[in-house]
Amino acid sequence: MAITPTIPLDRPGKHHGHLRLPYSRDDSAWGSVMIPITVVQGGPGPTALLTGGNHGDEYEGPIALHDMACRLDPAVVSGRVILLPSMNHPAFLAGRRTSPLDGGNLNRLFPGRPAGSVTEKIADYVARALVPMADIVLDYHSGGRTLDFLPFAASHVLDDPAQDEACAAAAAAFGAPFTMRMREIDAAGMFDTEVEAQGKVFVTTELRGGGTASAESVAIAKRGARNILHHAGILPGAPEVPPSLRLEMPEDCFVFAPCGGLLEPAVDLGAAVERGALLARIWPMDRTGAAPVACHAPGTGLLAARHFPGQVQIGDCLAVVATVADR
Repeated sequence: MAITPTIPLDRPGKHHGHLRLPYSRDDSAWGSVMIPITVVQGGPGPTALLTGGNHGDEYEGPIALHDMACRLDPAVVSGRVILLPSMNHPAFLAGRRTSPLDGGNLNRLFPGRPAGSVTEKIADYVARALVPMADIVLDYHSGGRTLDFLPFAASHVLDDPAQDEACAAAAAAFGAPFTMRMREIDAAGMFDTEVEAQGKVFVTTELRGGGTASAESVAIAKRGARNILHHAGILPGAPEVPPSLRLEMPEDCFVFAPCGGLLEPAVDLGAAVERGALLARIWPMDRTGAAPVACHAPGTGLLAARHFPGQVQIGDCLAVVATVADR
């Protein structure tokens, strides 16, 4: 493989190091991309792979995993914890969704290619070397610069009943204010799809967004990481799970902008909406006196996600209306 770890991945104790990816460039003919990694191994037990920075403008995961890398004591660990706070490290350093080195969106390039671009090589190593080691995988996400979400942990609707149930139970154990049964617009090439295809228990999140983090969202992320380890039996004791509202994403939950322009929200994130309710207006930006285009809710539920910037382009995801499963 093109990537090699600078630390052992299978020895007792706590080890901090990097995944070294050779990268020849103008200013360093024999240079490297160095991706931070921590491995904490205690006594016998399962392995958890916890990842953040799949997209470089999402910060709760990196914060929570850097914190865990400092705090986690191998003496209380039954098994192994692999922490990858900034999986797409070049994108993370640039504060971008995609890599500045090759434009790669890591979460659309799995399972990757060992002889591909930098981002494809990262995907290949994670898929072929790290995921097979893991029994449970937590991959942090938030909305980045362009979306804002209700803070939820999520599992996907899967064909295998046992895997589906295990993933849903792990998402509930994360302990976010909302727990989502999730559908993707396009699952091809996603880390989620690769992990689930390997038969692993997989949990993802969307913890607000806007290209920043808050004290609230970071606290949810930190608690969720610990809860996943408790749930897996890697840490002793039970998860600390506060009340969580269960949501689902029906097939018609997405609203896409029919045109570009100035975005006027009509309801705020988390608002209850009825089918046909006004969600937003899009005003033309090149003239006055023209009526806005109205965008309406496709169903009844909660506004679970919204476009974040004040301007929108045609085809952008404008909103997600999730149904409430607990009512």
